[in-house]
Amino acid sequence: MWLAGGLQGTLGVWRGALPPLWRLAALLLLLGVWEVKTQAEEDTKPVYVWQTGPWGRCMGSECGPGGRQSRAVWCAHSEGWTTLHTNCDEALRPDNQQSCFHVCDWHKELYDWQLGAWNQCVPVSMRSPGVQRPAVCTRGEEGIQTREVGCVQKADGVPAEDAICEYFEPKPRLEQACLIPCPRDCVVSQFTPWNACSKTCGTGLQNRIRFVLAPPLFGGSACPNLTEFQTCQPGACQGKESLYSLRVGSWGLCSVPLQRQARQTPEKGKKRQKKAKNKERVREKVRERMRDKGRVKDPETRELIKKKRIRNRQNRQGGKFWDLQVGYQTREVTCVHKSGDTEALSLCSQDTLPVTYQACVMTKDCEVSEWSDWSACSKDCYDLNGPKGERVRNRRVRQFPVGGGAECPDVEEKEPCTPQGDGVPPCVVYNWKTTEWSECRVDTLLSQQDRRRGNQTGLCGGGVQNREVYCVQAPSDMPSNLSALKSKEASRPVDSDLCLGMAPSTTQLCNMACPVECDVSSWSAWGPCTFENCQDQAAKKGFKLRKRRIANEPTAGTGNCLHLVEAIPCDDPSCYDWLLVRLEECVPDNEKECGPGTQVPQVQCINSDGEYVDRQLCRDAILPMPVVCEVPCPKDCVLSPWTSWSQCSHTCSGKNTEGKQTRARSILAYNAGQGGVQCPNISALQEARSCNEHPCTVYHWQTGPWGQCIEDTSIPAPNSSLGQSRGDDATCSVGMQTRKVICVRVNVGQVPPKKCPESLRPDTVRPCLLPCKRDCIVTPYSEWSPCPAACQAGGNTKRKQSRKRLIIQPPANGGQDCPEVLTQERDCDAPSLCQGFRWKTHKWRRCQLVPWSVRQDSPGAQETCGPGLQARAISCRKQDGGQSDVGSCLKFASSMPPLTQPCQLPCQDDCQMTSWSKFSSCTADCVGVKTRKRMLVGKSKKRDQCKNNQVYPLSETQYCPCNKYNAQPVGNWSDCILPEGGRVEGQLGMKVQGDIKECGQGYRYQAMVCYDQDNRLVETSRCNSHGYIEEACIIPCPSDCKLSEWSNWSRCSKSCGSGVKVRSKWLREKPYNGGRPCPKLDHVNQAQVYEVVPCLSDCGQYVWVAEPWSVWKVSNVDLKENCGEGVQTRKVRCMQNTIDGPSDQVDDYLCDPEEMPLGARDSHLPCPEDCVLSDWGDWSPCPLPCNSNSSRERLASPIRLPGEGKQCPPTTETAPCKLNSNCFYYSYNITDWSTCQLSERAVCGSGIKTRMLDCVRSDGKSVDLTLCEKLGLERKWQMNVSCVVECPVNCQLSDWSPWSECTHTCGLAGKLWRRRTVLQAPQGDGRPCPPQMEQWKPCPVRPCYRWRYSPWSQCTSEGARCGEGLRFRNVSCFVSDGEGRGEGSLVDDELCGDLEPSVDGDKQITLEEACTVPCPGECYLTDWTEWSPCQLSCVGGDDLGFGSVQVRSRAVLAQEPENLMQCPEPEWEARPCTEGQCYDYKWMTGAWRASSRQVWCQRSDGLNVTGGCPMTAQPIADRSCDPACNKLRSICTEAGVCGCEEGYTEVMSSDGELDQCTVIPVLEIPTAGDNRADVKTIRAVSPTQPSSSQPGRAGRTWFLQPFSPDGKLKTWVYGVAAGAFVLVVFIVSMTYLACVVCSRRSKSTPSSSTDGELWAEYDSYTVTYTCPECQQQEQQDTEQQNQLLQHEQGDQEKQYQPLHNPHQQSPINNQPPSPQEHVETIIA
Repeated sequence: MWLAGGLQGTLGVWRGALPPLWRLAALLLLLGVWEVKTQAEEDTKPVYVWQTGPWGRCMGSECGPGGRQSRAVWCAHSEGWTTLHTNCDEALRPDNQQSCFHVCDWHKELYDWQLGAWNQCVPVSMRSPGVQRPAVCTRGEEGIQTREVGCVQKADGVPAEDAICEYFEPKPRLEQACLIPCPRDCVVSQFTPWNACSKTCGTGLQNRIRFVLAPPLFGGSACPNLTEFQTCQPGACQGKESLYSLRVGSWGLCSVPLQRQARQTPEKGKKRQKKAKNKERVREKVRERMRDKGRVKDPETRELIKKKRIRNRQNRQGGKFWDLQVGYQTREVTCVHKSGDTEALSLCSQDTLPVTYQACVMTKDCEVSEWSDWSACSKDCYDLNGPKGERVRNRRVRQFPVGGGAECPDVEEKEPCTPQGDGVPPCVVYNWKTTEWSECRVDTLLSQQDRRRGNQTGLCGGGVQNREVYCVQAPSDMPSNLSALKSKEASRPVDSDLCLGMAPSTTQLCNMACPVECDVSSWSAWGPCTFENCQDQAAKKGFKLRKRRIANEPTAGTGNCLHLVEAIPCDDPSCYDWLLVRLEECVPDNEKECGPGTQVPQVQCINSDGEYVDRQLCRDAILPMPVVCEVPCPKDCVLSPWTSWSQCSHTCSGKNTEGKQTRARSILAYNAGQGGVQCPNISALQEARSCNEHPCTVYHWQTGPWGQCIEDTSIPAPNSSLGQSRGDDATCSVGMQTRKVICVRVNVGQVPPKKCPESLRPDTVRPCLLPCKRDCIVTPYSEWSPCPAACQAGGNTKRKQSRKRLIIQPPANGGQDCPEVLTQERDCDAPSLCQGFRWKTHKWRRCQLVPWSVRQDSPGAQETCGPGLQARAISCRKQDGGQSDVGSCLKFASSMPPLTQPCQLPCQDDCQMTSWSKFSSCTADCVGVKTRKRMLVGKSKKRDQCKNNQVYPLSETQYCPCNKYNAQPVGNWSDCILPEGGRVEGQLGMKVQGDIKECGQGYRYQAMVCYDQDNRLVETSRCNSHGYIEEACIIPCPSDCKLSEWSNWSRCSKSCGSGVKVRSKWLREKPYNGGRPCPKLDHVNQAQVYEVVPCLSDCGQYVWVAEPWSVWKVSNVDLKENCGEGVQTRKVRCMQNTIDGPSDQVDDYLCDPEEMPLGARDSHLPCPEDCVLSDWGDWSPCPLPCNSNSSRERLASPIRLPGEGKQCPPTTETAPCKLNSNCFYYSYNITDWSTCQLSERAVCGSGIKTRMLDCVRSDGKSVDLTLCEKLGLERKWQMNVSCVVECPVNCQLSDWSPWSECTHTCGLAGKLWRRRTVLQAPQGDGRPCPPQMEQWKPCPVRPCYRWRYSPWSQCTSEGARCGEGLRFRNVSCFVSDGEGRGEGSLVDDELCGDLEPSVDGDKQITLEEACTVPCPGECYLTDWTEWSPCQLSCVGGDDLGFGSVQVRSRAVLAQEPENLMQCPEPEWEARPCTEGQCYDYKWMTGAWRASSRQVWCQRSDGLNVTGGCPMTAQPIADRSCDPACNKLRSICTEAGVCGCEEGYTEVMSSDGELDQCTVIPVLEIPTAGDNRADVKTIRAVSPTQPSSSQPGRAGRTWFLQPFSPDGKLKTWVYGVAAGAFVLVVFIVSMTYLACVVCSRRSKSTPSSSTDGELWAEYDSYTVTYTCPECQQQEQQDTEQQNQLLQHEQGDQEKQYQPLHNPHQQSPINNQPPSPQEHVETIIA
């Protein structure tokens, strides 16, 4: 500051003392000093500062201001890191604690945020200096508005700390964005045409006016003048112009006439006093006479007289609720000059002057009493969350408005209320309750084609079950002695509307467990003949048994399984026997090396089940004896060992069957001549024996189903917990079940029990648990349904009320049955008539005239006659005639009848007549007449002038109408509606979905309308029609997707290990009409559904079986020795393996081809004395892990020892182990999960997914599972898992609702509707919901009658030329069809007699209103226009959200030019409205005419307007050039510059101005018949006009003018240039491509020396080149190509062969290839 001050002072001194250069140097020096000082100050700033954290939560022991809060304070370096406190100035350390307000939860009731009003929207540009305001406003300007927000006490509004309110709720925002709309100018319509001249002669005025369409908004421009004037002179006036007009003013206020005494003169006063005294004497005499009569009459008569007096007193015009006081009002009559000045009345020449007085009713406003006290709350219980009650207060009308006084305010007021106080009980709460779920039904899920629809027994799986939902009163805390009574009430159903919230579902999916059928294994082999009981062997009877086991766990236990044991009687039973394990080697006798010997058997003792037991148990059994054998000597015949015995040919023996087994052996070496043992014959090489010699009589025990569980009283009851069921008194108990057991012989039937083993007999009796009894439980009856309202408007229809009860628990297990009657009905009591209210009108009082003192000065006035006013009393009555409060009629009755009406007291010379009677009725249409009459009254009967029927007709006659009616249909056909009560049975006894008929034959309806001969709508009964026509229709039934049945499962894809098996369904018919959709079809074949499951084939189910080797066929025959090279063959067959061994032959592909034994072998037949070895044994297994260093071996044993000098070949053979060749690893392989498999009886629900475990060899081959099991590999997988198949739940619909009331009370568009709802949405592949959820049919057509106003009459001022007057209109009855087209047709008022008098909803009927007739020369305002359409503030069709507005206006009309300065201002007024529409405004332009054109603004609906279009975008309307275009052929262009006419081009000067216009060349396009085809340059004198020298050639000449009038090149010039450029590029490209094609073709042409192919060219079979370089390039390319093709010749031939072959030339057909083939070859 010092520097700045000093600098300023110093500069002030130096400014005068130093030269300018020195001043600049001094200034720079001072600035340098100031910068150094500033830097020094910055360097001395403190480096360490105190920093604070946020204040913590206010803590304190008490609520209120006594709390404390703290915050963290630390010392920090200016760079931000924390340091020791000692580095900061301790004196500047901020406080770390402060007092605060400790907020508690109950403060929420005391404090709250107080929100101020939003301030005016301020533009953002005003708050932010850097933001510029938009130059053009489009949508509006963005702004910000603020408000004040503070925490205050709720009670008194005292401000508090914001932290108190922030404890409960965040502080509301203090500012928000807003939009300042763009200014909207006033929009007015175009002017109307000029009206007629205001005068018929002389000088007058013509006016044209316009209307306001949109008011100015948001600061837009004000509305312009709405009227334009212009003078007019129709012609000179013939006579003198009338300058004066008689004008009547408006009626003044109604005033009460002065007291009669004040108006009378003394003489007249005396006369009137005398008359009054005479009248009083007459009245006194009459009263005395009446008193005398009263003494005579009895009390009843006196009571009637008293009531009549009271009634008459009530009916007086000064009644209880209105004080009618008849007064008078006057008006002024003046004479007005055409200039508007008032002149003397004598200047207006008129025979009679208007009436200046009339009777009136003194104006009185409505008066009401004070409000009554609030009524009690309609709700008498406390419920915080429920709906509130209502309380009412009223006030009474003390004085009705009369004479146009202020209307009465509301006399009733309502407000919501909640009962308060300690004694208020809580409200009754209602809850939803449900019955038990019904049984699970599967049948509703079956499709139409499912075969199980015919037999539904045993269905299981997923299903649907239902229940009912009802509303009950929730139980509350109650004394124990009332609990029994209340519990019954608690379950009583009540109206469902009392329960709040969503009702529980009535349908759910369920699952019926599918019974697991008993699955048994295959039969075992027949066992040995054994005793029935080995403990008791006294009986000699024995049985052979075979068994099978239960393979699963059946649901119903093992009692229903097939029999598991079958028995065959046999002889010589034994319980134990010896089993031959093996035979030892043959040992020759006498310790020789060869010759006969024996084989010792190795045996083991087994029981009848094949189990090894102690050898002592077989002591009674016959021990197998040693077997005789022979060891061949060197010269003996050598035989192979016997094969195993074959499978027995039959399982049993009978008369025609006998079991046989065979075995065989073969010759391994022949004997040596006669020196050795001879070989046996061929027949001796086979043996046969009998087997299965037991008879074919198989027996087994057969069991029947278990019977019903019957209570067994001998067994004590179990624990009572088992017996209690839902509170029933009966307990569950133990019973007994029995079943039938019989002995059955297979294929025969029942036999005596002794035929079957008694020890195996199944049980016939077992204990069972009796199910607990369940009685039926029903709710108490609900309350009776309400009857119709306590009254009815008409009709004696008997209404009924009903009540019902619901079954909560159905009976079961013999419990008490449900009652048969669940619904009761009864007739309602006869309702009384509805209590309505109506106005009752009383007699009109006498006619009161205007006081004579007011009208005595009027010419022709008489004291006792003339126009007046009469009044009457009105009272409120009930429908039955009883009196009621007037407030009831105000609320429920129609509008109040008028209290007064004008009247006329006839003068002596007037003719008085009654009112017209009604027209008489017509006896028939088109026949006779109808008349109405009236009569003369009083003295009028005697006056001759009243008897003139021409002036005063006493009757009127009309012809009877000739009514003709015709009926015709109207509207569309209704929906097809099925007959009521359509619950029918579906196909195969199944109920249709939802138990409601959804298809079939129905009816549709079309309304009929009746018109009379005048095309007016009348009741349909006139046309003998009941209102509609009907015709039959068909609702097509839905057809579900139809698939074929499942095919059989295919065979497992692998014969060994895991594979898949498949079954499929085929699409037979697609769904239609909303049927159940098809499941997902195969994506390849859209007509098939597959199901694939894994399967596991036993690797041992098919085995190779080889027959014995045949006899040697020696190829190198040594006849002497019978030995040498030879061949042996045998048959190898694939057999199905069973538990008894191989049985049936099957196809070879089922067996493993790798394991197929050899069917032939080449070997050496040993010669005599050669060593004979047995066949090789099996290879020993390779040791694991597989290793190339390990090996396997197989052995053979010598059968015949060699002779002298000879040796046996090696008896051991070794082979190395190779991985996946003879050494393998084994592992488990798990398959994918199958699809979810259901029971055959299930449609959906719970199922099982399975997968298979497979043993896989290391080479990928599946092998027997036992190989992996032997290795002890871990099995850690789960093979089965539960799954769910989604149920195909069809859409469930509710019943149709009752038909609604007609949507229109009259007209053609009335419809009756009924609806239904979705109870269960479709799931899965269920049938979808139909689209039609509602139906309609037409109502009978009724005519629409309504009251309508006629147009207003012309405004007339009675007795004067101008001034205040009246205009009138009538209200008439119209009939229409309710479509809103047109006003309808006029009909008799009697047809609207039942309607309340109202027009367009307004009950106040106005038939006359005041108006003003303008005087000649007067300037006046027109009537208000209709309200404009509602208009929104929009931009681009988007509402800006500022609401909508409509406007109306009135313009000024003038008649005299001299009075224009006296005209009033035009008026307009706007009001907000709803449902507005958006309008856009845009500038429109017309065609240029010379240098000008029309420019106007148009609204988006096509209306031309003034205003609304942005002035900144207004197109120019005048294009005059400056300076003017004075060159020859020059014109002023739209751009405002000089150009040339069409056909001429501009030549510009150096300064850019037009210098001259020169003619441009003209290109003539020759046409047919034109013999001049050359292009000529001609001079065009007028290029735009056809030349007269060339007739018939107009329009055939095209002028190519490259320049536009403004001197710029035209667009087509650029197009021609671009086209020429493209053409040049195209020519160059084609030339280049032709060269390239030739080059490539020469490259791809093969040499004739390589493949002998010859190219045939297009033209003369020679190559034609299109460019000089192609020939040279081809020669070079050919040489290079030949070199490249030498080492690829083979591949190239294969590659080109398919392409060259079609083009090879043959001697026969030497044709060149087609161009297309040639191109394809080049591309290849």
